[in-house]
Amino acid sequence: MNKIISAGAGPDMKLFYTCFVALVTTSFGFILRAIMLPEWGTQFNLTQTQLGEIAGVGLWPFAISIVLFSLIIDKIGYKTALVVAFICHVTSAVLTIFANGFWMLYLGTFIVALGNGIVEAVVNPVVATMFPRDKTKWLNILHAAWPGGLVLGGIIALLMGPEVRWEYKIGLILLPTIAYGVMMLSRRFPINERVEAGVSYKQMLQQVGAIGALIIVSLIVFQLGTVFAWSTTLNLIIIGIITVLFGLYTKSLGQPLFIILLLIMIPLATTELGTDSWITDLMTPAMNQLGLQAGWVLVYTSAIMFVLRFFAGPIVHKFSSLGLLAICSAIAAVGLYLLSSSEGIMILIAATIYGLGKTFFWPTMLGVVAERFPRGGALTLNITGGLGMIAAGVIGAGVLGFVQDKAIDSQLHSYDKNNNTAIHQAYVTENKTSLFGDYKAIDQQKLATASDTEKKVVSDVRESSKKEALKDIIIFPIIMLVSYVLLILYFRSRGGYKPVVLSNETTHN
Repeated sequence: MNKIISAGAGPDMKLFYTCFVALVTTSFGFILRAIMLPEWGTQFNLTQTQLGEIAGVGLWPFAISIVLFSLIIDKIGYKTALVVAFICHVTSAVLTIFANGFWMLYLGTFIVALGNGIVEAVVNPVVATMFPRDKTKWLNILHAAWPGGLVLGGIIALLMGPEVRWEYKIGLILLPTIAYGVMMLSRRFPINERVEAGVSYKQMLQQVGAIGALIIVSLIVFQLGTVFAWSTTLNLIIIGIITVLFGLYTKSLGQPLFIILLLIMIPLATTELGTDSWITDLMTPAMNQLGLQAGWVLVYTSAIMFVLRFFAGPIVHKFSSLGLLAICSAIAAVGLYLLSSSEGIMILIAATIYGLGKTFFWPTMLGVVAERFPRGGALTLNITGGLGMIAAGVIGAGVLGFVQDKAIDSQLHSYDKNNNTAIHQAYVTENKTSLFGDYKAIDQQKLATASDTEKKVVSDVRESSKKEALKDIIIFPIIMLVSYVLLILYFRSRGGYKPVVLSNETTHN
């Protein structure tokens, strides 16, 4: 049985470092797969949408594990949960290294996403409990581990060069995995502040309520329905049963502000993680013109995030959490637009602006939820992160791949019509189905037999489609900007934004 310490015993910085390294592990898996996507596409003859599905399955199972473990984590203990995450990370590395096609890559990525969800189910409430009066600051510092892992893992993989087999690069995830596995053995984990204050399990669930359950359950069930080919009717029945039972038990629709924050998390996650899943592939043509591997764009923007998150405390103090989120939304929209239209050295300038914009999104949103809904304990905090991950996986990564395939289909069809050629007919031959609808994709094996001229046409069309995909998602940070401005005005009308400090069972939001 895990030893525990109370939240009031003072922060154990070695425990914080353990959480930090565990979070580094999650981003190692993310960056290594992002860099490998183009190579997997060529080696295993995968379409852009299939690559998008692999990128997506690296995100949405996170929601399943983070939600499930949030429901039981106070019972089984944080250390036990982290051991399960360790097993997932090791298993995923082995499966991926020995993959022989789409489904093994898909399964290996699915398992690492489950492990990543468990890690966040542990580290977010642990750190929020360790620093109850400074949650946003320390959650930002904790989540510096995410871009830190992207930078470290990305640099190592990129410096290994294209001549090194991708299997060795994927194996790099075992380095931080072993590190946090050893570090956690001697650490004690705190009692969650909700438990410490005597807030009941049912009261925690009431913060989420039937509407909150409906949102997260809908996304999870529809994604599982896609994987297992469930009918729409079955999906709706499952969603309805779970939501009604949850509502009957809690007798609550959920806290209105929490529901609003959940909905905002969908465009936030799509803007940050959905784009990050594809940024290497999207920027490959432009970066090749500079003689650089496209993975350096993600490494560079992540380095910006890593440094700035350590300074979140004074920045939040100056602008407030919601003010910072609004400013970042505007900057991210500008950065994405510039990335979609820049050439040459301007790509790096655009990437800098985009990196600045996305820096504080994720941890500051978690900070707002932790500050306003401490009665929700691990559940409200982790459902927010889980919803973000599944939104990025189902909507963000998948829709970017779908947009590219549809654009390639349309542009090649127009090219044939205008130039009296038959490139579309010869190479866009694979009929596929995805969550977003039916589409046609290029057959990589047939394209390999094309003439140099035809390959050049297809390459140019692909480059155009990648930039089109980036332009299409600018709508998401714009939605966020409007939402945060409205929330700022709401709190201003009520005397200003103030964190809620949970001290005993009678504390109310």
